[in-house]
Amino acid sequence: MKIPYQEIDPETLEQLIQFFVLREGTDYGEEERSLEEKVADVRKQLENGEAIIVYSELHESVNIVPATN
Repeated sequence: MKIPYQEIDPETLEQLIQFFVLREGTDYGEEERSLEEKVADVRKQLENGEAIIVYSELHESVNIVPATN
């Protein structure tokens, strides 16, 4: 089930994005990025429709995934 990010409490959304970024452990190569920068990138992806938030009833979990066209 897709969850519009606008319907999530701002503090909860911030924590969800932080959890996602920390869990992903993405390597940015030679350029190290701060947590704040990574969170801002994910937030921008949500705002631009490049990523969405989904809830899985089967797994009882929330995740951020790339949007499919």
